[in-house]
Amino acid sequence: MLLIACGALLRELKTLVRLNGWDHVTLRCLPAELHNRPEQIPGAVRALIEESGEDFDEILVGYGDCGTGGRLDALLAEVGARRLPGAHCYAFFAGEERFEALHEEEPGSFYLTDFLVRHFDRLVFRGLGLDRHPELLPTYFGNYRRVVYLAQTRSPALDAQARACARLLGLDFELRATGLAPFKTALAIGAGRAASTEGRELPWSA
Repeated sequence: MLLIACGALLRELKTLVRLNGWDHVTLRCLPAELHNRPEQIPGAVRALIEESGEDFDEILVGYGDCGTGGRLDALLAEVGARRLPGAHCYAFFAGEERFEALHEEEPGSFYLTDFLVRHFDRLVFRGLGLDRHPELLPTYFGNYRRVVYLAQTRSPALDAQARACARLLGLDFELRATGLAPFKTALAIGAGRAASTEGRELPWSA
C-alpha cells in the first residue's frame, strides 16, 4: 500500500505504522504548508503517485477535501485511490460523529491538533501575516468564540502551548483528548506481516 499524506500527520502516522506492524505500508508525505495553498494539493498528490514508480495494490491519500473543492476527489477517482473520510484532519482525529457534535455545540470553534500547537507560530501567526499586521486579528478570528485543542498525546507542555495560543487569539480554551484510536479507524488499514496490536491501548506521551 502507498500512503500519501499531509506532513501534519507524519508523527501520528509513523506511530500507528510502528504500533500496528503495518510493514506493508510505504509512507510518503507532502509539506504541511500546502494547506495555505489548497489548490496545489491535487497536483502535488498526482506528482507523488507518478514519482513512486512502483506498482501498489492500493493507494490511500491522507487528506480530507482540505479546501480543494472536490478537485482532490476527482483526481483520486481517476487514479483509483481513496482518501480519508471527512473534510479535514480534525474529523480524523476526533472521529466524524464527535467532531460534528463539537461543531453543533459551538460553530465558532478554531481547532488545534498536536502538530498545529507545535507549529502555531509558523503556520498560523506568521503564516497569516499577524506578526506584520496584528490589526488583521479581528478580521481572521472575530467570529470565533473558542479554541478547541484536539489532543493526540497527553503532554502538559503542549497543553500550555495551546492555552497560550488561545490567549493570543483572545478566545476561550477547551481541551478535548482524542488519542489516536479515531485516526486509526479512519485509516482503515489492515494488518501487515508483523504482529498486529489490534485492541491494544495506544500510548499517550509527549
